[in-house]
This record gives sequence, structure tokens and C-alpha cells, in this order.
Amino acid sequence: MASVNKVILVGNCGRDPEVRYLPSGQAVANVSVATSSRRKDKTSGETIEDTQWHRVTFYDRLAEIAGEYVKKGQPIYVEGRLKYGKYTDQSGVERNTVDIIATEMQLLGRREGMGGPSDEDGGGQRRAAPRPAQSSAGSGAKQPAPAKASSGFDDMDDDIPF
Repeated sequence: MASVNKVILVGNCGRDPEVRYLPSGQAVANVSVATSSRRKDKTSGETIEDTQWHRVTFYDRLAEIAGEYVKKGQPIYVEGRLKYGKYTDQSGVERNTVDIIATEMQLLGRREGMGGPSDEDGGGQRRAAPRPAQSSAGSGAKQPAPAKASSGFDDMDDDIPF
């Protein structure tokens, strides 16, 4: 029977990546990604936001790309697999860990003056998806959206539940 270990995250980076190199020369980058969900409390009617923090590890060329382009607060898409581990802390207590070993990553937001990584393929296992081009002049200036023909839906609410 086949098995699947796959994770997809879309969230915001909680800190800049920490890139280091193993004695073998392999690049490793770690980052924290926050995902949030909102729900209404049935009794009070208040909106409650629940934020989860995920530890993500990148290897090889993907680690170098993450170290160069990923910044704190930036929205990011990460695909990978779960890896469970254990360690003993300084007081001798055994702790469990869950890491996401990233196999793909795409930056979702743009920051002024930031270029995009090219599509790298490290043997088909790890690659950074290309980012959309900014503008042909590369100045970072936003171009106006093209005018739309009226479709009769102009007064509809934009809150789509998916």
C-alpha cells in the first residue's frame, strides 16, 4: 500500500531565514511560518483568531533562494513533508518536534526593489516556482488595471468564502 506525507502551507514568515552550511557544503535554511484561521464564538459572537506556527526547513539550492529572497512578514507558499523528531532539553526533559521539510516554495507578495528567483530545478526534487514579473521597465511602479466591461456584477460583494 502506498503512503503519502505531504504538507501545503500558505502563511506569513515569522522571521528572516537562518542559512547555514553543513560540513558537506549543503545549504540549510530554517524559517517560521504562521498560519491563521478565524471563527465566531457561538456564545459571545466574537471573532476568534487562532494562529499556528510551523518550523520549515529548506535544503540545497532552495535554502539559498530562501535565504536571499524570503523576509519576515512576507506571504509564502510552501510544499513539503512532515518530519517528527525528539530531543532532550537543557533540564533533561525529552521534547517532541515537528518540522516541515520543504520541497517547493513560492513567494506570494512583492516588496519594492526585490527581484525574483529564477526557476531552479535541483534534480526534480526541490525548486522555487517563478514569481510574476513586476513591470517591463522594472521600476517597481504599479501599472493601472485595464478597464473592465460591465458584467452586471459590479455591485456584488467580494467576500468569497474560498
